[in-house]
Order: sequence, then C-alpha cells, then structure tokens
Amino acid sequence: MATMTSDFFVERLKAWGVTRIYGYSGDGINGVLGALQRADQAGEGIEFIQVRHEEMAAFMASAHAKFTGELGVCLATGGPGATHLLTGLYDAKLDHAPVLAIAGQAETTVRGGSYQQELNLDRIFADVADYVQEATAPAQVRHVTDRSIRIAVANNGVGVIVLPKDVQDEPYQAPKVAHGFTRSGVGYSRPLVVPQPRDLARAAELLNAGEKVAILIGAGARDGAEAVVRVADLLGAGVAKALLGKDVLSDELPFVTGAIGLLGTKPSWDMMQGADTLLMIGTGFPWAEFLPPDGKVRAVQIDIDAGMLGLRYPTEVNLHGGARETLEALIPLLQRKADRGWREQIEAGVADWWQTLEARAMAEAKPVNPQRVVWEMSPQLPADAIVTSDSGSCCNWYARDFKLKQGQRASLSGGLASMGAAVPYAIAAKFAHPERPVVALVGDGAMQMNNLAEMITVQKYWQRWADPRFVVCVFNNQDLNEVTWEQRVMEGNPRFPTTQDLPDVPYARFAELIGLKGIYVDRPEDLAPAWAAALASDRPVVLEVKTDPEVAPLPPHLTLAEAKAFMGAMAKGDRGAGRVIAETARQLFKEVTG
Repeated sequence: MATMTSDFFVERLKAWGVTRIYGYSGDGINGVLGALQRADQAGEGIEFIQVRHEEMAAFMASAHAKFTGELGVCLATGGPGATHLLTGLYDAKLDHAPVLAIAGQAETTVRGGSYQQELNLDRIFADVADYVQEATAPAQVRHVTDRSIRIAVANNGVGVIVLPKDVQDEPYQAPKVAHGFTRSGVGYSRPLVVPQPRDLARAAELLNAGEKVAILIGAGARDGAEAVVRVADLLGAGVAKALLGKDVLSDELPFVTGAIGLLGTKPSWDMMQGADTLLMIGTGFPWAEFLPPDGKVRAVQIDIDAGMLGLRYPTEVNLHGGARETLEALIPLLQRKADRGWREQIEAGVADWWQTLEARAMAEAKPVNPQRVVWEMSPQLPADAIVTSDSGSCCNWYARDFKLKQGQRASLSGGLASMGAAVPYAIAAKFAHPERPVVALVGDGAMQMNNLAEMITVQKYWQRWADPRFVVCVFNNQDLNEVTWEQRVMEGNPRFPTTQDLPDVPYARFAELIGLKGIYVDRPEDLAPAWAAALASDRPVVLEVKTDPEVAPLPPHLTLAEAKAFMGAMAKGDRGAGRVIAETARQLFKEVTG
C-alpha cells in the first residue's frame, strides 16, 4: 500500500527529533492524527498530549522549548483551531523560543470558495512566523517540513506548516529529479558565533577602564552563566536580571541584585543609577527608563541576535555573538579590579534588600499578605524545582520574593506578558522533566481565564509522571490586581470595580472534585505547613490562598509623577483608599523599624 502524505509527514517529524506534540483534534487535521495513530501502533509514535484549548497547546510548545532547548511542537485543526494558536505562538516569537505549529486547512479543491473553516492561514500567521507555508501537493511537504523546522530552530522563532485535508490523505510522492522540484534534507547544527578580535579588544578596553561596572543579563545568557560569574568577579560588578533571566544565576549569590524594572529590586535600581559602565548580555529588557541616562555610562552589549544590539541603550561596543563563547573570548582580555569597594557596596545593598523583603512579607494583611505566599515557598522548594508564574500581581512576588537556588528553573510569558500561561507552562515543564517538582504561581484572574480548564489536563495525565509533585498556587483576591494598581499609579484613577471585581471561585474544592488535592489557606501562620503538605502530596495540588488585594506592589523607585497619580487616585474616591494607604504605610514603617 502506498504511503500517505500524512505518514511521510510524521516520519519526517521523527527524523527531525520531534518526540512530543501538544494539540487538539479536528476534522481539518484528521489525516495527520491518523498517521500519528498508525505510527504509535507500529511502536514508532510521537507522544500526543491533548490540551483543553489550542492556545494552551502553543503555550506548552513555547515552554517546552524554553525548558529543554529543543523545538516545541503544537497542532490544531484549521479555521478556529488554527487561529486559537496565535497567542501562544506570539509568546514564543517574543521570547525567542523555537516552535513548530501544524495546522489543518480546507481541501485545496475548495480554496478560494468561501468554504466552511477556510481561512487564509498563511496570511494570518505571516506576522508571527519566521516561515509559514501551505502545502498544495505531496511532493512539496518534504521541503516545507524541513525548511520550517530548520528556520525555527536556527532563528529561535516560529515555523508554521498548513496542510489541507486532501493533501494529507493523498499518496505521498517524493520530489522528482526534474525541473520544478526541489529536494531538501534533514539536520541543523548551531554554529559558534564569536565577534571579531578587534571588537573584543575594544570591549575589554572599555570594561577595564570602568570603576563601577553593572551587568544586566537575560535568558540569552543562560549557556554562559559560569562565564558571567567569572566576568562579574574580574570586574567587581553586580549582576541584575531581566525577568526571563531570573534562573540564569542563583539569587543566593551575594552580588546578584535580582530583577530590574517595574517588578525589580532597589539594589538593581541603585546599581544602575550609580554605575559608570554597563555590560548587557543576552537581554532585550524593554523598560529602558530603568537603565542609566544617555551618556552617563559607557556600555557594551553581547547578543546572538544582531537586531537587539544597541536597541535599549546607545552602546559604544556591540558584540554580535553567543553569550558563552563571546565571554570566554573576552575573559583573557579583562583585568581584575583591585578596588572592591563598588562590589562591596552592591553586596551590602543586596543583603539589606532581602531583609526589606522579609519585613514586607511579614507585614500584617487582611487576610494573607501575598508577598508572604512566595516568601514561605522559597526555602521549601527542592533544589531541582521548576517554577512558572502568570502575568499579574503574582508576578511581582515571583520576581522579588522567590529566592531562586542554583539548579532551579523558572520562566513565564516575558515579551508578551500574557495572562493564562503559568499552568500550561508548568504542564510542559512536567512532561519535559517528569522527575522534577513543578510549581505554578497564578492569579485568580488568569485561573478563571483558562488555567482552571487545564487542571483537567493535569488530571488526565498526572499518573504518567515519575514524580507526582505539581502545585498550582492561586492568589485569590477577587481582583484583577495588577491592572487595579496600574489604574491607580500610572493613570491616577481610582479602582473601577466594574472592570476589576472577580467572582470568588472555590479553586481548592474544584481540585478535589476532579480527583486532585485541594488546600485552602486564609491565615498567614498556615502558609508554611500548607506549602510543606503541597510539596509532599502524592498527587497534584491546588493551593488556594485568600490574599489581600490592597498590598501595594511597590516599585523599586517611585517617581514624583507616580506618587502624585497614586495620591490623586486615592483622593478621587477609591473604595479602598483608607486601607491602601494604611497597608502601604505599614509595610514602609516595618522596613524602617525592623
């Protein structure tokens, strides 16, 4: 019997090393699903993980790429199934995660006929994808598959393959050795990219001349983490981390100042304001207002993507190269700074900051201080734990209060900052590393949006995992809290209950209803034992904490304009004005008094 095109396609995916696909079925992609089934029956299958929604499949593919360094793969039918993938694919695009999306399509014989679920998917995906192509003949599928995967992996981007229903079910025809055909092959190996020696020498001269060096790293510095530590030691520098770079270096290192930006730390702010030299490595950190003013520092940037060089700050020396190989070439040219005063100043600020965070976390709240939720989590996490965070106010506490240890991993939707990514990220992390404990930090808004449904996915698959520890911690404050504070501080508007109020959903009870474990906490003294129980559970857990929405996610530096806007919002009749001011004052007072 002739091999069908869908069977060849699955074989080609396997030849490229694909082992797992996140997706949802539909008639537009049934040919590929049939091929997956036949391969599975032959003992040559690709694991298929059924999600609740195609957007979650794309988030999982993005997270798979982040937590493994491999290509993430997601699949959907045509029409609405395909368009549902877009948000997760944009997450991959903006965070430079290699992902392949496979989408069905109406038959080629009806294309252009306003047929049911017929959309021009190549146009729809054109902005998000580095490569997108709809196959119209079996002989085309070989090079479309090869090229889509190769470009996605090489560019750390998104590839999209669109397969019409009839093409999937046609007998496969290999491309001929003839005019009008092209014959592609499998395989890609990433090169080492190192800047020119003259540019390395210029960078070293600049860094050696600096007296107060600040380093900023992002996820692109991950493979060069050891070299970053060596460079920081030579230069007597502190290291701030963009949010996607949180797990590049341990927060237990005394010179690591933590996150930078609106969710950042005071030591990171102070270091950037006091520095005379800046070294940025593998980061596209977007909020340039948290970097020094133009001309205040001399700066060097290292990035594998030339398009990111000189983008956030007018850097004097731009080094196009991979983080590890570039730093290793740079290190022999650097001189160890004898004066360690700047480094000691940074380390003292970091030590004081951790005391400040503890004081804030232990401040009273009604009923539970959200900062304390993460503060109590950190010391109990195993050394190999993986933590994901959703966007929203919980991300503030993830960025600051989660004291990440060496060996732990963590990530979130960075460039897109999309709600609803924490649980699908955690699921992908668990499938990629089934022996490691995984924790997702989620606000109640994101939980209601789509994370709650994916707990059904957890229930469906958790018994496959070698280690059952999987904890989803829900911050239940009945408020879209991040936006509430943005309304107050950025816009100077009082809280708008019509847009901000959320229903009180029994998340822990829902977990119990579907056969998982639920833990409910509404007293701060119960947090530590609750985390202990969750991390010792024999099944996945939803840890629901009733948190106080009026605890301010204080920025590392409050500008006069922001302070005026905040007080203006309180004066305009914010329903919680009295409590907001009291809670904020209590936190700040506790820092001063200890």
